[in-house]
Amino acid sequence: MEKGQPGNFQSDIHRKDYTLKYEHKQANVTSMLFDEGRIKESLNGYWSYEVDQYDTCLRADWYKERYFDEDGRQLPVDYSFDEWPKILLPCCWNIKEEELLLYEGSIVFTRKFLYRPVGGERVFLKIGAANYICRVFVNGKYIGMHRGGSTPCYFDLTEALALENRILITVNNTRRPEQVPTENTDWFNYGGIYRDIELIRVPRIYIKDFTIALIQDGAFNKIEATVEMSEAVNGSGKIVISELDVIKEMEIVNGIGHTVIDVMPVLWSPMSPKLYLTEVECFGDQVCDRIGFREIKVLNGEIYLNGKKLYLRGISCHEESLENGKGLSEEERISNIKLAKELGCNFMRLAHYPHSEHMAKLADELGVLLWEEIPVYWAIDFESKKTYEDAQNQLMELIHRDKNRASVIIWSVGNENADTDIRLSFMSRLADMAHQMDPNRLVSAACIVDHESNVIADRLIEYLDVIGINEYCGWYTPDFTKLPLLLENSNPSKPVIISEFGADARAMQRGTIDDKGTEDCQAYIYQQQID
Repeated sequence: MEKGQPGNFQSDIHRKDYTLKYEHKQANVTSMLFDEGRIKESLNGYWSYEVDQYDTCLRADWYKERYFDEDGRQLPVDYSFDEWPKILLPCCWNIKEEELLLYEGSIVFTRKFLYRPVGGERVFLKIGAANYICRVFVNGKYIGMHRGGSTPCYFDLTEALALENRILITVNNTRRPEQVPTENTDWFNYGGIYRDIELIRVPRIYIKDFTIALIQDGAFNKIEATVEMSEAVNGSGKIVISELDVIKEMEIVNGIGHTVIDVMPVLWSPMSPKLYLTEVECFGDQVCDRIGFREIKVLNGEIYLNGKKLYLRGISCHEESLENGKGLSEEERISNIKLAKELGCNFMRLAHYPHSEHMAKLADELGVLLWEEIPVYWAIDFESKKTYEDAQNQLMELIHRDKNRASVIIWSVGNENADTDIRLSFMSRLADMAHQMDPNRLVSAACIVDHESNVIADRLIEYLDVIGINEYCGWYTPDFTKLPLLLENSNPSKPVIISEFGADARAMQRGTIDDKGTEDCQAYIYQQQID
């Protein structure tokens, strides 16, 4: 049998380039679809799964389900999809099976589903997040792949679907030096499809994207909206905001519509998180979203929200719970926001990667400002073109996903990265891209502090609107007086956010304020920081 012939795993077992045929059709920001207000068919539920540490599925083309050769002779196979164990998706596999707690590698997920076609429609698969590389196969066909463990991906399934369908998804969470994040982080490396899996039906010509925001000129009386269609069509569309008595006709030229609406909405803020149901109709397609209108800008070294000076009081948090790992429930997200507000916070840093899109929607509803971030964390491979393209795409996917969320005021391009020339080039390009893609928000990063001279010393600051600094006075360094001196020594011309501070403690462990790891020491350090 020839090398690589389907059905013979042994012929491919030593090949190192077996993934090459699965590297094309990469889902990225250009594949994304505006899906707010659309009817979605959930594929959440029980899937068959199998650990595949040698990537046998990809090497031996399991997805083709070849049980007989061309002459009708039965082929040996080393899979039996319907007899595999079941797992409830979405989930992080590490918390579902004890033996998978520390597993890094591939797992294959598969299930069947029925599809009833409607003439002229297109059907997309949305995976809310799968860490880190996922590949999708439907009815024996390779559909595409996605890199990045925290942003959504979309795949057009239209040509592959039948009445009864088998979908197979491989997910690999192996840490690699060229990835974003790289091999070393200080958070747990969960694996799995841990956000919703959905089918989305759209017309043949559909609304691909929709952007709407208050014009940031201080007048608060104009809204700007842009619609992008799936094809370069000419015609008209309509935007409706009933509560504001807005019915705005919009011309579509070569698939793009742009309009300015003269209206004075109630401005969104943490104290008054006002949202308006906004509907869009174009070429028979309809979408809708709940939109808040607000202005965020920096003037004379201060942050202003809706023309008023803003003092941010916040916390930094990971997306994680004991029960669900990264796949938080809606109740857990709501609880996290309410706990922050009970502490007096108006701001949350969602560290160190994109959290669920539901978190930003809840922040819109409940009234809390957000810093959102991509995992350009510590010492990634700043020299690699592939690494930059990965980071850039994750940032663009995040901005595309949450650009209409009033709560999101800051895009962060990284955290605690040494100030080298190659890092400066890498991250300044990300900052410039964020400004270009979304001029209505601020750009930041957790910057570097020179601890010997106690000064903020990071050349990336030139490209940022807001300076983030992580400091642990009282924990890693005992001297609390360093913090006010740091700001005095640095004399920054831009706003500064303490993007991390604090101390560790074990729950219910008591001691003196000098006993690290106790709640008493932790409380003392927090109090000294705030005072």
